[in-house]
Amino acid sequence: MNTFEDLFRSYWWLMFPLFWFIAGAWHSLINLRRHRDNLDLIKTYVASGKEIPPSLMESLNKPSLDDDWDEPRGRRGRRYYGRRGFGGWPNVVLFGSLALGFGYAAQTDLYEAGPAFVIVTFVMGALCLSSLVATLMMRTPKD
Repeated sequence: MNTFEDLFRSYWWLMFPLFWFIAGAWHSLINLRRHRDNLDLIKTYVASGKEIPPSLMESLNKPSLDDDWDEPRGRRGRRYYGRRGFGGWPNVVLFGSLALGFGYAAQTDLYEAGPAFVIVTFVMGALCLSSLVATLMMRTPKD
């Protein structure tokens, strides 16, 4: 067997934290570019002697793009993305499909790790169920 294949079989689960690390870095990079673009725009206003719009100054006080969740999205956007917290149909589908995949891996004893896959299946099933409940309990205000 190949050394790389042995390494992957032993540490396959490291893909998940690595993905979240990369996603967090990407999110930070996007926020940095947004702040830099806003500062460049403010410099342009100052150089031309024009009044800086208050909305542009307020955008500098936003710590990240996550604050956009507080803005109204319209009925379709709220239905798809849900509230700011946990839930939403994409999470139900994601965790449900992960539970099915890990359940299949536990049933077939993939990589001789059946008991570990059973635990992951229960966790993904619980996340799917809690996401489903959160989605169904979500109230959308009238537009």
